[in-house]
Amino acid sequence: MKKTQIIKLSVMSLMTSLCLAQCTPEKKQQSDEWDYLFDGKTLNGWTKITGTADFIVEDSAIVGITRSKTPNTFLVSEKQYDDFILEVDVKVEDDFGNSGVQIRSHYDPDGKNGKGLVYGYQVEIDPTERNWSGGIFDEGRRKWLYPLSLNPESQKAFKKGQYNTFHIEAIGHEIKTWINGVETSYIADDADARGFIGFQVHKIANPKHEGIRTYFKNIRIKTKNLKSTPFKKDVFVVNNLKNELTTYEKDHGWQLLFNGKNGQGWVGAYKDQFPASGWTVNNEILSIEASGGEESANVGDIVTKNEYSTFDLAFDFQLTEGANSGVKYFVTLSENNPGSAIGPEYQILDDKRHPDAKKGRNGNRTLASLYDLIAAKKQSRFVKPVGEWNKGRVIVYPDNKVEHYLNGAKVLEYHRGSEAFRNLVTQSKHKIWKNFGEATEGHILLQDHGNKVSFKNIKIKELK
Repeated sequence: MKKTQIIKLSVMSLMTSLCLAQCTPEKKQQSDEWDYLFDGKTLNGWTKITGTADFIVEDSAIVGITRSKTPNTFLVSEKQYDDFILEVDVKVEDDFGNSGVQIRSHYDPDGKNGKGLVYGYQVEIDPTERNWSGGIFDEGRRKWLYPLSLNPESQKAFKKGQYNTFHIEAIGHEIKTWINGVETSYIADDADARGFIGFQVHKIANPKHEGIRTYFKNIRIKTKNLKSTPFKKDVFVVNNLKNELTTYEKDHGWQLLFNGKNGQGWVGAYKDQFPASGWTVNNEILSIEASGGEESANVGDIVTKNEYSTFDLAFDFQLTEGANSGVKYFVTLSENNPGSAIGPEYQILDDKRHPDAKKGRNGNRTLASLYDLIAAKKQSRFVKPVGEWNKGRVIVYPDNKVEHYLNGAKVLEYHRGSEAFRNLVTQSKHKIWKNFGEATEGHILLQDHGNKVSFKNIKIKELK
């Protein structure tokens, strides 16, 4: 072969490699693993539903454009998918360009009084200062599943005004997201196993925000020979599977405190065995039955057999109307007092119907508060109504900083043993207990306050 022919072949090979990496989707070669869902020229294979915002094709990208006086608008795939790995490049140029990528989603044309309802998992696109891009929202149903307050280190991954690569894996019950290679969200959930893929143009409240553009390009999917990508860093998993842990959680030190079958690992406070009645396990749910609304006057509290010092504790709870309960920690059982055992308490309460919500000081006896000490600062959209499951979480760090969360949103923090904490104790009903809340370790307690309250998915990770 002549030298000039070799040079020509080398140049052609280089150009082909560059095109595969940089050309628009319609010029890229389809691989055996990836399929492109957008041809770069038309909206073939896609349908617009629920709203009247515009979707156009421009410069090999799908462009969603906001319009006033319309609800959320979605462009959805005509094909449905179950397990997949999806990648899409997204650009938003304005703070008010809220959007999202729908996965395993559905459409009810009769929903919202005949206006149509889209519901299902949405990977958030959030260009605001909140920076929750990559979080997971349950559109039209449960709302936030994974706000990025659960993974604040990932909030800087999304860059406004430039294209960002979203990598989304939905394999089995697990959904994980990355933005520009940064691990953002991780949930285990069984609400939807299959559905369409879509893009949202969010409704706007102010007509001045009409015309905001969101761009989607290089939309590709893999549905065969799937292999889940493990998260490298230690992140919190929102696990909605009933009393199960993912392999990732087990590998990172999480343990179940309730096995879904019986009271193993728990005993009655000041007792040596699990109560024979009052506390029940049915359908993998642990409940304290109603007994008149008095504190520990019937069956009494239950506590873990083990004691804990620094930990991440998560639990799901369900209130009945007007109910009161709590999750306490650093319970030493040394006081031998009548009524509920002593320890800092994550308050569980029906704020609207129980009178305790109006007692105390400045709301410090309301839901998710540090009972009688610090009020939880919570938004109503992060509170699930009575009868639905809420998610509580308490983190105690090695430096004695403590955080309370409600449904993924942090609602308070404090430092055990600090001067500020001790000052609060002197103004509370806990002032009669020496060194309240400052034990080096203690039991976890579920409170019997005479009302029916249920628990599941109770898990803990000891911190070092």
